[in-house]
Amino acid sequence: MSVKKTDTVYLGLFRRFFLYFNLLGQAKKIKMLEKQIKAAIRDVPDFPKKGIIFKDITPIFLDASLSKAITDAFVEHARTLNIDVVCGLESRGFLFGVGIAQALNVPFVLLRKKGKLPRATIEQSYDLEYGQAIIEAHLDDIPRGSRVLIHDDLLATVGTAVAAAELIQKLDAKVAGFSFLVELSFLKGSEKTKLYSSNIKSLVLY
Repeated sequence: MSVKKTDTVYLGLFRRFFLYFNLLGQAKKIKMLEKQIKAAIRDVPDFPKKGIIFKDITPIFLDASLSKAITDAFVEHARTLNIDVVCGLESRGFLFGVGIAQALNVPFVLLRKKGKLPRATIEQSYDLEYGQAIIEAHLDDIPRGSRVLIHDDLLATVGTAVAAAELIQKLDAKVAGFSFLVELSFLKGSEKTKLYSSNIKSLVLY
């Protein structure tokens, strides 16, 4: 009897060590991926207007291995959320969003600017620096009760991400999480997205 108890203790300790080293390995892997992404992104000064440093992500897509590693990282996160639908925000949210949805074998829904979708839509407005903009989704693309992942390339002032979350809630669906390639953490956008879901994955922080 005592031998069995000892075996159980050792097995428990082994599992804890395995989990610890597994998590450590994942953290190192994500850190290395972040470094690779930052090396690929180019800073473009004074674009789209003077005084702004634009983060150009297009060089990432010249590297197929890096692009695949990014998709895999997003998918690994999304698998923990029991996702029914992936929503991508126009237009850079489509770049990795489609691959995430395909890997999860779930529908991909396009959230587009007003007037771009042909069938009956539902819309949500959000504030810009000057004025407002509107995003739309087809009324029948997101089933009621669905667990939805919102994906975009950038988390900054979160106008579009919050608008997407509000739109999804209008359809009686649930925001299960967010994923972003880049987060400008000094703008504290995640504080607003956390009002809809605390499951936020950003691969690169500035």
